Amino acid sequence: MTELPALSGKVALVTGASRGIGYGVAEALVARGDRVCITGRGEDALNEAVEKLGADRVIAVAGKAHDEEHQAAAVERTMAAFGRIDFLVNNAGTNPVFGPIADLDLNVARKVFETNVVSALGFAQRTWHAWQKDNGGAIVNIASVAGLSASPFIGAYGISKAAMINLTQQLAHEYAPRVRVNAIAPAVVKTKFAQALYEGREEEAAAAYPLARLGVPSDIGGTAAFLTSEQSDWITGQTLVVDGGIFLNAGVG
Repeated sequence: MTELPALSGKVALVTGASRGIGYGVAEALVARGDRVCITGRGEDALNEAVEKLGADRVIAVAGKAHDEEHQAAAVERTMAAFGRIDFLVNNAGTNPVFGPIADLDLNVARKVFETNVVSALGFAQRTWHAWQKDNGGAIVNIASVAGLSASPFIGAYGISKAAMINLTQQLAHEYAPRVRVNAIAPAVVKTKFAQALYEGREEEAAAAYPLARLGVPSDIGGTAAFLTSEQSDWITGQTLVVDGGIFLNAGVG
């Protein structure tokens, strides 16, 4: 690992960050000098991520995002280790089903919403009361372009991400002026989570994008770093689409 910059004095909690987009976010924040707590379900994967990111600046708390005891433990451990939580990045998410919602098992729908939406609210509430209410900060919710229009075969996921976008607006209104709350809506990013959308046909999938490639985790990490920086101090309640230009093709046959 390359030499890290001086500490910024800021601390972030990033959920679902043992790999993929969450890891890319944590990597970007560590690279600018933040200390970070990452969460995820797998302890081994988290430990590996901590080792790569730097154990002197990163801690990990394993657990399921929708578990309220895990949410409490993650916030408490971050406060105990670093004494503050300036930034929360809600990245943990799930998409366990692929198909039309006409036949969707409602228990699966509940699981999607519990993980993708309710857990984000839970982390936002706990971070607010632990630090941000009195000290300020920023929250970034990782939504999706699937939440901006109909998304065939991933409808439950898209509906949950639409809810995430509205949650962002609600929190931005309620937490102002102390805390800014924004969302990022990525298109397909090359991660294990999204692998089914491009595996075996990456070149074909990328050809649909005006920028001629799929996203990578650092694309979203850089955006999250911006939305938690002083450069974005007058931005709140917004959803920043990071999609390689794919929405430019809307309506074109």
